[in-house]
Amino acid sequence: MRSKWLLSAALAGCFVLGWEARFLTAQGRTPVSVTRLYTGADGQTHAEKITGLRLTPDAARSGLEASDVIKVTGLQFARTSPGWIRDWHVAERHQYIVTLSGKGEIELAGGRKIALEPGTIVLAEDSTGQGHISRTIGIEDRIALNIQLADH
Repeated sequence: MRSKWLLSAALAGCFVLGWEARFLTAQGRTPVSVTRLYTGADGQTHAEKITGLRLTPDAARSGLEASDVIKVTGLQFARTSPGWIRDWHVAERHQYIVTLSGKGEIELAGGRKIALEPGTIVLAEDSTGQGHISRTIGIEDRIALNIQLADH
């Protein structure tokens, strides 16, 4: 059962990376970007944009570029309703969060807001400190894919 779950998670992760492949770094292509949330020395959550994820052409599959395999331990689909708010909290696990549909935002100390729209990828690593606020905005549910990463 656990093998089946891990296989499903790995396949879903491959789907996400494959889906993003059309936006990947190549001549004239938009690079994949990830917003990394982390706890700074000041105990506050900070965000940095990571671009230029290394992708290499796949010799066996023409037209496909892919990153190295990322080990995962689980995968979860999540839905939040319009107006949903989760007050100050830290990341409960090291994970990628990919917005599939709907809109949301993450608010950091000082009021900085990070938009979560379809295709937005967040790497949640702010497991200590004050954390951040998460919200669903707009008039539709936000559906996200949470990909829990293996310890690194």
